[in-house]
Amino acid sequence: MSQPFPAARRSDHTDAYHPDTEQGEVIADPYRWLEDAHSEETRAFVTAQNELTRSALDPLPVRQQLLARLTELWNHARRGAVWEEGGRYFQLRNSGLQNQFVLYVMDHPEAEGRVLLDPNSLSDDGTAALGGLSVSPDASRLAYAVSQGGSDWLEWRVRDIGSGQDLPTRLPDSKFSGAAWLPDSSGFFYARYDHPAEGEQLSGANFNQRLWLHRLGSEQQSDELIVERPDQPEWGFGAEVSQDGAYLIVNVWKGTGKKNLIWVRPLTGRGEFKEVAADFQASYHFVGNNGPLLYFLTDDQAPLGRLIAHDLESGERREVVPEGQGRLLEVQMVAGGFVLHTLEDASSRLTLVDRQGAQARTVKLPGLGSVNALSGHPDQATVFLTFTSFLIPAASAQLDTRSGELKVLWTPDLGVDLSGYEVRQEFAESQDGTRVPLFIVGRRDLALDGSHPTLLYGYGGFDIPLTPSFEISRLAWLEAGGVLAVANLRGGGEYGEAWHQAGTHERKQNVFDDFAACARHLAERGYTSPQHLGIEGGSNGGLLVGATLTQHPELIGAAVAHVGVMDMLRFQHFTIGWAWVSDYGSSDTPEGFATLRAYSPLHNLTQRAYPATLLTTGDHDDRVVPAHSYKFAAELQHVQQGGAPVLLRVQTRAGHGAGKPTRLVIEEKADIYAFLLSALA
Repeated sequence: MSQPFPAARRSDHTDAYHPDTEQGEVIADPYRWLEDAHSEETRAFVTAQNELTRSALDPLPVRQQLLARLTELWNHARRGAVWEEGGRYFQLRNSGLQNQFVLYVMDHPEAEGRVLLDPNSLSDDGTAALGGLSVSPDASRLAYAVSQGGSDWLEWRVRDIGSGQDLPTRLPDSKFSGAAWLPDSSGFFYARYDHPAEGEQLSGANFNQRLWLHRLGSEQQSDELIVERPDQPEWGFGAEVSQDGAYLIVNVWKGTGKKNLIWVRPLTGRGEFKEVAADFQASYHFVGNNGPLLYFLTDDQAPLGRLIAHDLESGERREVVPEGQGRLLEVQMVAGGFVLHTLEDASSRLTLVDRQGAQARTVKLPGLGSVNALSGHPDQATVFLTFTSFLIPAASAQLDTRSGELKVLWTPDLGVDLSGYEVRQEFAESQDGTRVPLFIVGRRDLALDGSHPTLLYGYGGFDIPLTPSFEISRLAWLEAGGVLAVANLRGGGEYGEAWHQAGTHERKQNVFDDFAACARHLAERGYTSPQHLGIEGGSNGGLLVGATLTQHPELIGAAVAHVGVMDMLRFQHFTIGWAWVSDYGSSDTPEGFATLRAYSPLHNLTQRAYPATLLTTGDHDDRVVPAHSYKFAAELQHVQQGGAPVLLRVQTRAGHGAGKPTRLVIEEKADIYAFLLSALA
């Protein structure tokens, strides 16, 4: 795949960081011009890079084979979890190769139902996607948010569920927001920003979110402003309405950190909010209420999480479910009690308790795997969910909390025999002795002779756990003789807040050390060897890949980074990048600069031979702006001394990943696996 790299102009631009401090340094930024996504020069760069990528990947015979096989594998019916509102049931479904999932409404959980909303009809190319759904309490209206071309920007619309017709409502300029209905279904709360200036829709920083109440039948300019804090431009606001319709609960967030504020007031009043959580010291998640007694899942004085009850009138608190051995990930309030979803070594467990947190009963799950999309109501005994694992496609299920019985409502038919594969969980030892969980998926008869192409995937950030899940594309990798490994790194959410904090700020190097330990583990155990090992990650996981590439190129044979955060000195200047300071710190402080400078992938490339590298991004990514990948690709191509390829794949009309049409996902997966199989042969 070796090809000459496209020429890219190197400017003499530099930035002086903290010149009056010991940490100060002048940093060259020769590709600063690539931050202007709209310039002719940047567009020419993208065109040349895509041409190089296509010339390298299209001739590979395995790519066409993979494209055909992935299309076959993908062409099976899939369904998400059922949820209920107002006596009606709802479910997202895909018949196989539809670009976007279609929303159905049913009279009971197992009914065939009818199409309520087909996002595939919203655009000609399948790039219009659903960014949020909320059904009114009486199930007469659906608020739904539309995202175009992969952007995080949302436009809220309203559909009449009975007729299937849209109301005239159009509410643009929303971002990072859900919709919370009034109890009489007459309107809903949502959050939005000021309309972005021309040319800044995909790059301008997002500050000063406001919470609004929209009433059906009115124009957006008539919306009622509920909360704004111009003195705190980084604060954002999410609204919930208690199930009994008595209270408005406002979640105040700042950045991507889970620590938040909780403000509560009677829904019918317009008085002052009561502060349940008055500072950013812990995370609080509203679970439900019994009159003025409000229940919260919190990590306050409990890094693994606990359930508390807060009396809104007296301010008194009591513990309902204490911190346990596993991370308490979520709590669903049901008739007579709660469903507790915990993680133990990154796998789901479900437990039923009463309203006092006693009489615990364990729900029998199909095996090692993940519970997702848990939903129910405080006055009902039925909970809906999906269950999945690496070799178990997501099945929709229904839990009877009175009997503890889990009933599968629907499971997909892949037409593929998976009995020849198995999942193992092993533990690598990181540099400081920390045990790092590692899921390994491969053939049961796998010979541990170090010969297998192996793909190591990781994330390690923002308190997000990587739990066992089924991805149909990975079957093509397994069928080609590959091994899949998924690492649970510090910085993630597998073991609670202490595990998360161990991979943040000046401790971020722990994440890269954990990943390197997993790479060594796979080689030492004979699954693979460095020349046969590929690494992959996206977003924060793209940073992980970039850092591993620069720190430990000797451990790997190929790297794939999706929408990666590669310029750690400037990430905070674009769109929502400032919000990541909660995990990363910032180059705006001398201490933060020193930490970030030490591992920033863009700033740690040197003249040497690097492994084969494929970088992917979307030209509409307004979360991790594509300049991260553009600049890193240009610099890596500039310093590359060996013959291994460095490819940049830029998808048009695509963003950070959410809502990407099926056809584009299949094409991208074919490119990735063809690249890896070629590089790791």
